[in-house]
Amino acid sequence: MERVVIVTGANSGIGLALCERLLTEDSRLHLCLACRNLQRAEAARSALLTSHANAHVDLLHLDVGSVQSVLAAAEEIKTRYSRIDFLYLNAGIMPNPQVDIKAFFKGLFSRNVINMFATAEGLLTQQDRINSDGLQEVFATNLFGHFVLIRELEPLLCQPHQKSLIVWTSSSNARRSAFSLEDIQHSHGSEPYSSSKYAADMLSVALNNHKNQQGLFSSVICPGLVMTNLTYGILPSFFWTLIMPIMYLIRVFTNTFTLTPYNGSESLHWLFRQKPESLDPRVKYHSLTSGLGNCYTAPRKMDIDDDMSEIFYRKLLELEKMARKKVTEQKADKDACDQILNDVE
Repeated sequence: MERVVIVTGANSGIGLALCERLLTEDSRLHLCLACRNLQRAEAARSALLTSHANAHVDLLHLDVGSVQSVLAAAEEIKTRYSRIDFLYLNAGIMPNPQVDIKAFFKGLFSRNVINMFATAEGLLTQQDRINSDGLQEVFATNLFGHFVLIRELEPLLCQPHQKSLIVWTSSSNARRSAFSLEDIQHSHGSEPYSSSKYAADMLSVALNNHKNQQGLFSSVICPGLVMTNLTYGILPSFFWTLIMPIMYLIRVFTNTFTLTPYNGSESLHWLFRQKPESLDPRVKYHSLTSGLGNCYTAPRKMDIDDDMSEIFYRKLLELEKMARKKVTEQKADKDACDQILNDVE
């Protein structure tokens, strides 16, 4: 039976590199590119079909930053497929990144340079904003939208005699110090990206605790330092032109500088080959690259507290109820307005 694979944020970078590798691994699978920008998604689909002419590649409009879009996309998925084998949660944003230039140059010529590039600790902040659902945009896009998607797709993910795997694209920037249970959306901090990625690590652990018995498993990966549109947006282009030779030199001394989307997708592809029940729910699978450019995957324990992850999971369930209620009310208001307009006409 052909496996069904859905990848969010699949139209470029790591997501697109993963799709290329998956089709090379198994040309018979049903691959769905779930993207916010359908024009770019169509271009990605065309590129994939150029090298895999007989592949089954679908497109799906999905903006994980919008609860209404997530619910609509989930309904579409349930009409197309009877099961889901792999759900890769790769879409994410880092809006308006701000770099401490003084700290950057100080770190560039220090012994801390590798850790600075690998984690952006003490270097990178973002300016978040409220989205149309009344949620913090980074939290909504990087985590909550995916959570609602999982909840909606449970009938396809949790089936008898089937093992399904959810894979979160996390980050080395995911730090416990950036997250707070009192402010899960990180509305009062300056590191929403780091907070959202640590939240994904916690949610993965909680999902395993709650869903493994139903055949649903969750894993987390770290792609390493990859040059994607998100990364290039952190600094002006001329900075990258200046420092790229330095970064390739640093890669000789560290394995976290994967640099290319292909290398960054290594752990995502590696998980596709594994049995979900054999994976360690408390580790993050890292894409790593040798000094010669050879990529491989290695597990590293996550700093996750079970009680904290359980509390967070329950907070998400409560927030989900509120978000669904708001969507229902908005739909009712729209229907009422439409009816008034029809009566007038």
